[in-house]
Amino acid sequence: MAASLDVVGQQARQGQAEAIAYLMNRTLQTKGVRALVRRRGDCLQIMFEAARSLPPHVCAAFVCRGLRQLAPQGILRVRLHARLVGEEWPEWTQTIDLRETLPPTPLQPRAGTDQGTPATTSSPQVVSAFVLGVLAIAGSGTLALTLQNQPRVDAPPIAEPSPAITPPHPAVPPVLIPPASSDRRLRIKAVGDIVLGTNFPHNRLPEDPQQLFAHVKAHLQGADLLFGNYESTLTDSPYPLKNSSNGRSFAFRSPPSYAQVLRQAGFNVLNIANNHSYDFNEQGFRDTIRHINGAGMTAIGDYNQIAYLDINGLKVAFIGFATYYGQNRIQDLKKGAALVQKAKQNAEIVVVSFHGGAEGSDQIYTRDRTEYFYGEQRGNVVQFARTMIDNGADLILGHAPMSPVPWNCTKAASLPTPWGTLLAIKP
Repeated sequence: MAASLDVVGQQARQGQAEAIAYLMNRTLQTKGVRALVRRRGDCLQIMFEAARSLPPHVCAAFVCRGLRQLAPQGILRVRLHARLVGEEWPEWTQTIDLRETLPPTPLQPRAGTDQGTPATTSSPQVVSAFVLGVLAIAGSGTLALTLQNQPRVDAPPIAEPSPAITPPHPAVPPVLIPPASSDRRLRIKAVGDIVLGTNFPHNRLPEDPQQLFAHVKAHLQGADLLFGNYESTLTDSPYPLKNSSNGRSFAFRSPPSYAQVLRQAGFNVLNIANNHSYDFNEQGFRDTIRHINGAGMTAIGDYNQIAYLDINGLKVAFIGFATYYGQNRIQDLKKGAALVQKAKQNAEIVVVSFHGGAEGSDQIYTRDRTEYFYGEQRGNVVQFARTMIDNGADLILGHAPMSPVPWNCTKAASLPTPWGTLLAIKP
């Protein structure tokens, strides 16, 4: 068993997700918690599953403590999720930048080894990596974290236990060192469909629109850019495109002043290429763009449009797609590829947003095929996303009718949030 743990330890230090998962679950299995782990580039993605809610700070401390001991090669970020057993959607999602959270851990060469050459990991060391953070079920039904200091077998005695890694106090913001030019990063938060209420054909607007984002506003903060799909119109036009009298067709219209509600919630970029952007004809579409841009945000999704933004010294291009004529269509792969190629020539990062796919309870999985809804062709979103990435797109944001890809799917990375789905499909 010791020999097998040596092998697992070596694999974990090399950044192999399966080995890290094995070490984590040795500790977690007795607590009724399971960790699903996978790696995407320099990011380690961990999904915790349990029969009860897991506090984010407990999971973060557990992971950080273990990774401090392992120091896995090439892992710079950790994306944490937690969900209840049997549920598809996580209760929360958190990203940890290890370069800001964990100080570098120098390697201590053993006797008989070359200076600077990592020593073979012994099984007590391997086990201690994630046994350092022990999850215990408290009497109140919540999770508590007990940190134990267990020195390595070959390390000198430690006079005092090393402190636990805890998030900074909210009243004392951390001091962040600006990244070097060779290490520039862009943090994006993205949500799915947004409808702020409608005043057509009857008034269904909220009494206080400022309260619409009150319970989620804190979750929308902390990124360089906040993206959303605005699936309505901002207009006073009285002429709807659709006949909504049959109860199966809906025309959404919100007052132009609601653009400020979106801006105050923190949004920077809003996609308006979707099946409701023309609910009030061309005038409603143009009014929506004008009011979004006038509020200090950027509307994307107009035909042939590439929107360029300068963020953190990076030039970022946004392109919005839907499934309808008059907009950039996901069915037109050749035209979409040409737009992405043009954007890549003028920007360092290209973000593609699309609104497509079938909908309904029988469409809970996204498949590599053309999808239809009430006879309407909604495109092959998997083929579209892969084609855009092949032609230079760095991030694909998919929203609405489509459903998230299963967690264990090997052909796509689905990052669901409580408000939408951030979907980055890889070839």
